[in-house]
Amino acid sequence: MASVQSNGITVAYDDEGSGEPLVLVHGHPFDRSMWRPQTAHFSRAGMRVIAPDLRGYGGSSVVPGKTPLETFARDIAALLDHLGVERCVLGGLSMGGQIVMECYRQFPERIRALLLADTFAAADTDEGRAVRLRTAERLLAEGMDRYAHKALPKMITPTHVTALPTVAAHVLGMMRNTSPEGAAAALRGRAERPDYTGLLQQITVPTLVVVGAEDEFTPVADARSIHAAVPGSHLTIIQNAGHMPNLERPEEFNAALAAFLDTLPAPAAREG
Repeated sequence: MASVQSNGITVAYDDEGSGEPLVLVHGHPFDRSMWRPQTAHFSRAGMRVIAPDLRGYGGSSVVPGKTPLETFARDIAALLDHLGVERCVLGGLSMGGQIVMECYRQFPERIRALLLADTFAAADTDEGRAVRLRTAERLLAEGMDRYAHKALPKMITPTHVTALPTVAAHVLGMMRNTSPEGAAAALRGRAERPDYTGLLQQITVPTLVVVGAEDEFTPVADARSIHAAVPGSHLTIIQNAGHMPNLERPEEFNAALAAFLDTLPAPAAREG
């Protein structure tokens, strides 16, 4: 793990391998370790894989209050500046996917291709916003433990809670170890996020949409909507996986991402 002081906070991150940069943004309430199977695989495959902890999560600074997606995106841009990364393949899962959309809104010229995994583009409904705000208050009052145990069989499929005990323990541990203040700040900010559905139609870089076939939080229908909106995008549905196919079915997830990366034009052919 490395860290940098940026935008007034400490940002922890993994930076492994060399080659073309692949930047992966974790979801809520997780940390960069959710990308371990991808960091290991793609760094060995000749890419430079960068996985940061978002502010409020993992080894990065906890900033109570409210963290809008715009702030997360600015943090990522600052990290790219620090690491000397001009352009990258940028991917995210769930909240991470929404942050990736915000990154594309803010600095599309720095993005070579997109991975949008188990996420959705629309703004929250009034009911959805109310649920996020109530959840934020509950986490502050109760801590993460009860929430983590309740959410686990939705984050991964219920059968995987027992069938994949190592994965289940990892997912549960990430949730339990997340700061309630950081999680609550992200929930408040996410409740106010913009609607990115219009942005999807403006995306001009290659895009891979991935979803677990049994995802309860962001069902296959949400992925199909994103796929239909992003011109020329690719859709992969990972069977026997829930909201975290990158951990539940890492081989299939990595194969889909590798096949997509293989279709990208060489950067040298687009620059110079």
